[in-house]
Amino acid sequence: MALLADHLTDTRGTTGDAPLRIALLSYRGATHCGGQGVYLRNLGRELVALGHAVTVFSGPPYPRLEAGVELVEVPSLELYRDGGPFKNRAWKQIRTRIDASEFWEMMSGRFPEPRTFSDRAARLLRARARDFDIVHDNQSLGAALPALTEVGLPVIATVHHPLTVDRETSLATVEDIRFRRAIERWYAFVEMQQEVAQGLPLVLTVSQTSCDDIVEQLGVRRERLRVVPVGVDPERFRPRPGTERVPGRVLTTASADVPLKGLVHLIEAVAKVRTERPVELVVVGKSAELGPVAEAMDRFAVRDIVRFVSGISDDELVDLYAECEIAVVPSLYEGFSLPAVEAMACGVALVATTGGAIPEVTGPSGQAARLVPPADAGALAVAMNQLLADPAERARLGSAGRRRAIEHFTWRACATKTVEQYRALLELHAATRP
Repeated sequence: MALLADHLTDTRGTTGDAPLRIALLSYRGATHCGGQGVYLRNLGRELVALGHAVTVFSGPPYPRLEAGVELVEVPSLELYRDGGPFKNRAWKQIRTRIDASEFWEMMSGRFPEPRTFSDRAARLLRARARDFDIVHDNQSLGAALPALTEVGLPVIATVHHPLTVDRETSLATVEDIRFRRAIERWYAFVEMQQEVAQGLPLVLTVSQTSCDDIVEQLGVRRERLRVVPVGVDPERFRPRPGTERVPGRVLTTASADVPLKGLVHLIEAVAKVRTERPVELVVVGKSAELGPVAEAMDRFAVRDIVRFVSGISDDELVDLYAECEIAVVPSLYEGFSLPAVEAMACGVALVATTGGAIPEVTGPSGQAARLVPPADAGALAVAMNQLLADPAERARLGSAGRRRAIEHFTWRACATKTVEQYRALLELHAATRP
């Protein structure tokens, strides 16, 4: 791998136009698990539409893939499914060394899935090395993957953003030394991901912000990084003129158990807006009976105007966008922000923070969104109040957002640029092969 990396240039070379056989890997594949599942489903569909063969290797929960994309299930012990490992008697499923390692790491407070998924997937790929031209890993970055070059399979990876950001944000929310140590143990896999990312000849990421952070926090050499933005299906995510918007309804996509999404600050902002006008908040994501978000809802007495929905289809999500007056992305940091571009594609007026790559997606403040500083509930409330009171400005921002999403962020463009990087790596691999 190091030899390939040392020869990598930015020539965007190709090895011809022949269809490619792609193994696309993700340690979790379901879209409700977050942006990685959305990436898997949509990139796979568009690669097939471009004429390539795509086989997805995924751990559970498994993805719902589009027609033409093959799925290879990579079973795990599913230690984090509902009920937990003890009610589900996960220890009775232990059959291999990898199973035992997965269970032991969980028992010690670590998150083993990226590593153990990669170990299992690498075994399967070694046995099927002749079936594929390239392996594309979706942020698993397990230690077993780089060695696949030994059987003729070059490896490329997408890092949506460095998970060091998630770790530091989680640590910033707690003071108790016991909880801090628990967070550090949970994120121990980040050190493995850092080492693997540094050794890969080519790493894709989704924004210039993520690129800069990967260089700074993971130590990946800048010349090995390529920015390939993700996107939206503009035919699926689009305005629905026949649907009436519900006055005062605000929509956000943010699970309560992810501090990085800034939901606590949005809860406070909604409480401030409520003093000025009727408002309700629909949250697409997991709710929580305990933790900072639950405490914030009680502290600001807003449980009667906050509703959580989860496990919905894309069509149901588009319905929710069509019914809301504004959408909000309150994140402290985003490597890209699929919720922002999906709201824009649906023609919804957007309020968002300047956290991470959001300004790259929306453009400067006022172009396709109203932007405010992260973690500033007061500024968030002011922007929301202004838009809720101004139908003309909502219409302008909605139209501008739709136009920007179509022009800059589609899954077809993402797939096309990704294939360019596949071919660059394959050409390099061929040139440096003994």
